Amino acid sequence: MFLSGNGVDPISQKRGLPSISGFSMRDLLRHVTATVLITTAMVHSGFAADNKVGIDFEKQIRPLLKQYCYDCHSQDAEESGLRLDYGANILKGGDRGPSVIPGKKSDSPLFQSLTGQGKIPRMPHDMPPLKPEEINLIGEWIEQGGHIPESESVLTQSQVSSEHWAFQPIKRPAVPVVTQQDWVRNPIDAFILQGLNQNKLTPSEEAERHTLIRRLSLDLTGLPPTVEQVQAFLADTETGAYERLVDQLLASPHYGERWARHWLDVARYADSNGFTIDGPRSIWKFRDWVIKAINDNMPFDQFVTEQLAGDLLPQPATEQLIATGFHRNTLINQEGGTNPEQFRVEAVVDRVNTTGAAFLGLTVGCAQCHKHKYDPLTQRDFYQLYAIFNSTADINSAPPTLALPTDEQKTRQTELKQQIAMLTKQLAEQEKLLAPEFETWKASIQQTFNDDKQHWSVLKAQDAISENGATITILEDQSLLVGGKIPNNDVYRVETENIPPETTGLRLEVLTHESLPKKGPGWAGNGNFVLDEVIVEVAKKTGDLWTDFEPVKLVQATADHSQNKFPASYLIDGDLKTGWAINVSQGNMNVNRRVLFSLQSPLQHSEPMKLRVTLTQTRDAKYNVGRFRISTTTIAPSVFNVDPGLLDILKVPEEKRDAKQKTSIKEAFHKSNPEWVELNQRLTKQKTEQTRLNKDIVTTMVMKELPKPRETFILLRGNFLAPGAPVSPDVPAVLPPFPQEVKEPTRLDFARWLTSPEQPLTARVTVNRYWQRFFGRGIVETENDFGTQGTPPTHPQLLDWLASEFMRLKWDVKQLHKLIVTSATYRQASDFRSEYQEQDPRNLLLSRQNRFRMEAESIRDLFLASSGLLTRKIGGPSVYPPQPEGIYVLTQNKKSWPEEQDADRFRRGMYTFFWRSSPYPMLPTFDAPNSNTTCTRRVRSNTPLQALTLANDQSLFELIQGLALRILQEGPDYDEGRLRQAFQICLSRTPADHELEVLTRYLNEQRAWFKKSPHQAKQVAASDLPEEIEIAEAASWTAVARVLMNLDEFITRE
Repeated sequence: MFLSGNGVDPISQKRGLPSISGFSMRDLLRHVTATVLITTAMVHSGFAADNKVGIDFEKQIRPLLKQYCYDCHSQDAEESGLRLDYGANILKGGDRGPSVIPGKKSDSPLFQSLTGQGKIPRMPHDMPPLKPEEINLIGEWIEQGGHIPESESVLTQSQVSSEHWAFQPIKRPAVPVVTQQDWVRNPIDAFILQGLNQNKLTPSEEAERHTLIRRLSLDLTGLPPTVEQVQAFLADTETGAYERLVDQLLASPHYGERWARHWLDVARYADSNGFTIDGPRSIWKFRDWVIKAINDNMPFDQFVTEQLAGDLLPQPATEQLIATGFHRNTLINQEGGTNPEQFRVEAVVDRVNTTGAAFLGLTVGCAQCHKHKYDPLTQRDFYQLYAIFNSTADINSAPPTLALPTDEQKTRQTELKQQIAMLTKQLAEQEKLLAPEFETWKASIQQTFNDDKQHWSVLKAQDAISENGATITILEDQSLLVGGKIPNNDVYRVETENIPPETTGLRLEVLTHESLPKKGPGWAGNGNFVLDEVIVEVAKKTGDLWTDFEPVKLVQATADHSQNKFPASYLIDGDLKTGWAINVSQGNMNVNRRVLFSLQSPLQHSEPMKLRVTLTQTRDAKYNVGRFRISTTTIAPSVFNVDPGLLDILKVPEEKRDAKQKTSIKEAFHKSNPEWVELNQRLTKQKTEQTRLNKDIVTTMVMKELPKPRETFILLRGNFLAPGAPVSPDVPAVLPPFPQEVKEPTRLDFARWLTSPEQPLTARVTVNRYWQRFFGRGIVETENDFGTQGTPPTHPQLLDWLASEFMRLKWDVKQLHKLIVTSATYRQASDFRSEYQEQDPRNLLLSRQNRFRMEAESIRDLFLASSGLLTRKIGGPSVYPPQPEGIYVLTQNKKSWPEEQDADRFRRGMYTFFWRSSPYPMLPTFDAPNSNTTCTRRVRSNTPLQALTLANDQSLFELIQGLALRILQEGPDYDEGRLRQAFQICLSRTPADHELEVLTRYLNEQRAWFKKSPHQAKQVAASDLPEEIEIAEAASWTAVARVLMNLDEFITRE
């Protein structure tokens, strides 16, 4: 069944009749119409509604219901959970509760909707109301008790549909006895041969050995066999060679990649959140878990359980938590103004639909808004499944996530945790020691700021220079004005001998001036500046000589204002890439500002001493200071080096200060103590490293159950704002129930139920899907719909035998795959048989193998493997191979695509970062799904765009160049040998004579052309050729490689 975009039954949508109070408008309109007829007939026959004569349900009501209501409220459709074809259900009602309350017409939703009473809108909508006598007739029937005969006979759809083959228990059929036993390699062949014999068909011959190894390699690993593997297989004539090849490929780590890619379609895996914002997400660890689980041959029942409920297992391991990413692949809408609950509900609905398609092979989503049109699935069934997934913690957001640190990161985390704890303790002890000085400090601060001039002495500069040629003028107030020709950057040096003994701090004032842009204080166009570093040095006089200048350590810098990301502390960090600036987003930027510096120790001197202050500015565009003044002080840094804004707080009476103000005072006091500052800086540094480390740790999205389950309701017509009757977690009634001991089912109970022997669908659906991968089509072609509208199985006994065998093998996937690929059925040639075209045009009976094009990622893998550039690394973060420019021009947010430059450039296609809103362009061109919803089978289209991509896509052409270079470097030193080598690489076979002749002629033509056209040759050949390879020769072989890689055979699994 299909739903329209807003979740409404298309028939109802077409007629525009919304559902209200358990009835659709169409139902009520039909009630009204029929009531008019009944009332008219009763009046003409002398039987009026107010005669108080009992109304006969079977004669007067049921025909009305059958004629006007059964389309939407019967065994064929149960809109709003309401059925009117069975008396008990009429009284029971739908999702909104009873529609008729016997003896109480005023309380009955049906009567209320006709009269417009209560909260229910009047019916019929947008039409004149019923006549009073018509409404009275319906009301009288209700008042009389809404009597319905006790004995009714109705055949429900469930009784019919439950007999459907897919819902029957799996019974292991006997393997057929066939006459051509020499063709039968395992029981699969007996079932297939039986079907062929019954239709007077015969199987095909076994495929040639080079075809078999290429088919097996592509099916089991997604990669072509190497030349060496083909040669070894062709040379192995011993018994069991084919089975040894199968075992070798099943043991390959690339087997896990191939079959993980199939499963990731089902899991709707992507690296972004979807919708228009489509932000990136971290969930690649789930992809890697799938690869490892498949390579490790995890039993399929365990594979299912860990993905659906790994977090609910007893003491779950990290890997089991990662596995729950299966149902975290749902979309997240990051658009502003959205309702998180709406998209949480959509995610849960998607989980139900995905589970139904992936494991049950049912279109359960058709029961979201009303009863399934064709299968025995009610809306209640849907929301009982919904209840199973409705109590996870995610709400349209990435959390909950699981941090996955490396061993090295774990070690550093532990070290940082210990160091932070130690420093925190030391800081608390230091604060305790300082506590007695707190009141004294507050009084000193108040006094100091009351008389600022008393404590600061302005330095009188004896020398002031600009390294890059500006002029520096000393003004009357001893400030220094920079003028003249202003360079893009500059260094100022100011020297003086006017240094008070016991100097403890310096003050740098940046001052406004009429001559500066926007009146300064800087030379930038807006009056700003960026001062990168301040260095203070002293020189002492011994006798008649001055010593060299030595640096004075500045331990603290505090400004009355700093621009965002340009704090004053950057002035003393030793880094010329950082600095102090004063820009503001609002208000007047160009006002006087100051920064105060604390010296590590006072400048104690009895002999003359020189002081030199250096201001370094390295930013271009004249971001230099325009006017400044330097002062010194001898008071304690703990008093002067505080935020001037502290005064405003100190002016507030202590009893009126709020908690924030009290905290600010205490912090300022602590910052005045050098020991506390040093400890705090060390603590801050450790915390900063901890934050950076935690940010670098890989996380993955996981499932987490809420402590208390959410209450679940049937959502009327699928609307999350219209909850109906409450429901509890359960499975569809048509399928076997939970075991009796399961009283309150969880996701874990459900996962175990899915693979229980009594549950008939999961095993059938799974083996059918595996069969589909090996033959291009399932035994049931509609592999996601095993319901009554799906196609019946072509070989029902084989399907059940495989399902029972899969369970007998304890859900061993590799054994099942081996069973299928070692069958004679699988090993048949795929050559078209014209004699069977009319009798079996689609090869449903499998008188031959099927050939089909490889999937999008595998096509890129074929290019990579053949070029010799493939990076065979397993797992890791998603990568960014080359792609055309302009891919993100039309996306709402420009996406990041940092093109790989190392070996990651040549990773397999399955590792390519997948943006849902704008995927890597080659992938959708070759029918990769968008990952918004589950995909259990990819379509295979055939468009000109695909041919153009193979021929012209720049990322593929790079690989074509790689193949050409590989042929020239690895192949023989003569043309025929190289051509044969190229065929072996690309097609796993030797060329026929006519193919060799055509390619040789083409090679010579290209060689002649490129020798005459060196410019074109340079464009075609790889740019990094070894010296011994001529450009024209490389271009010629690139043209040949391009032909081979554009053959239909190259991208086709035969």
